[in-house]
Amino acid sequence: MTATTTAAAGTRPAARRPRVPNLVRFLGKRVAITIGLLWGVTVVTFALVHVVPGDAATANLSEQALNDPAVVAAYRAKWGLDQPIWQQYLHYLGNLLHGDLGTSQQTGRPVLTDLVQYVPATLELAVPSMILALVVGTAVGMLAAVRHGRASDQVVRVGSLLGLSTPPFWLSLVVLYLFFYLLGVSPSGGRLSPQFAPPPSVTGMYTVDAALAGQWAAAWDAVQHLVLPVLVLTCLTVATLIRFVRSAMLEVLQQDYIRAAYAKGLPTRTVLGRHLLRAGLVPVITVSGLAFASLLSGTVLVENIFGWPGLGQYAFRSATGLDLPSILGVSLFVALVYTGVNLLVDLLYGLIDPRIRLS
Repeated sequence: MTATTTAAAGTRPAARRPRVPNLVRFLGKRVAITIGLLWGVTVVTFALVHVVPGDAATANLSEQALNDPAVVAAYRAKWGLDQPIWQQYLHYLGNLLHGDLGTSQQTGRPVLTDLVQYVPATLELAVPSMILALVVGTAVGMLAAVRHGRASDQVVRVGSLLGLSTPPFWLSLVVLYLFFYLLGVSPSGGRLSPQFAPPPSVTGMYTVDAALAGQWAAAWDAVQHLVLPVLVLTCLTVATLIRFVRSAMLEVLQQDYIRAAYAKGLPTRTVLGRHLLRAGLVPVITVSGLAFASLLSGTVLVENIFGWPGLGQYAFRSATGLDLPSILGVSLFVALVYTGVNLLVDLLYGLIDPRIRLS
C-alpha cells in the first residue's frame, strides 16, 4: 500500500453542516417580519395621533382646569407632551423594549394591566361567535353549493347578501329592542346583572370563572348576557363565511375526482365529508382566520351598544381621549393578533392539504 493510498484511506469526508428544518426557517422569517411590523405600527400610530386635530389635555381635562395654564402645563409635563415628538417616540420605544407599554392617561393604570382586563371580555365574545359561525357557515355554504341553482341556493344567497349589507349597529339595536324591550327575555347589556359580583378572576371570562368557582347562578347569568352580542356577531360573520364556502365548494364540485367518486357509487355523505369538505376548506381557512382576528381585535359598535367592557370599548375611549399609550397598546395587540392568526392559518394549510408545503 503506497503512502498516497494510506493518506487517502485515512482521510475522512468533510462533515456536512446540518440543514435547518424548513419549519424553523419559516418561523424565524415570520418572527423577523412580525418585529418589523410592530415597529412600523408604533411609527405610524405615533405619527397619526400627532397629525389628527385635537389635544390630549383638551380631551381629558375639565373646562375649569383648561382655563388654568399652570394645570395644563403640569399635565403636559406629567405625560411628556411638552417634549418634541421624536423624543417622545424614543422614550416610548425604550420603555417598550423593556416590556413597558406605558400608563393610560384615562385610567391611570399600566396599559398592559388594562389589556389583561379587557381582552378576556372580547375573547369571551369572539370564541363562541366564531365557533357558531364556522358550523353554520360551513353547513349552509355546502348545502347551497350542492343544491346549486335551486330554490334553497337562491334563498341562501339572498340571506348572505342581506347579512353582508346589514350595519352592525343597526342589527344590534334591532336585536336589543326586540329581545329586551318588547319580549323581555334577555338582559339589556353588560356582563353581569347588578345582584351578582364578578367571580374570582382566573381567566378573565365570567362564564368560565364563575363555573370554576362553583357560582352556577352567576355563570348562567353571564351566559344570558352573552347571548345577544354573540348572536349579532355570529350573524355578521356567518354571512361572509357562507359566500366563501359556497364559492369554494362549487369549484371543487367541478373537479373530475368528485365525479369519479359519485360514479363509483360512494355514498353522498362520504363524498361530501371526505373529498369535498377537505379540498374546499383551504381558501375558507384564510377568511375564517381574518374573521376571527377581527373579532379578537374588538368590535367597537357592538360592544358599545351592549355595554360590553371589551377591547373595542377600550379602544374607542382611548381614541376619543387621545390617550396615546393606550392607542399604541391596542394597535400593537391588534397587529400581534393578525400576524399570529395568519401564521396559524399558514400552518393549517399543510395539515389540511398535503400538496401544500411550507418553504
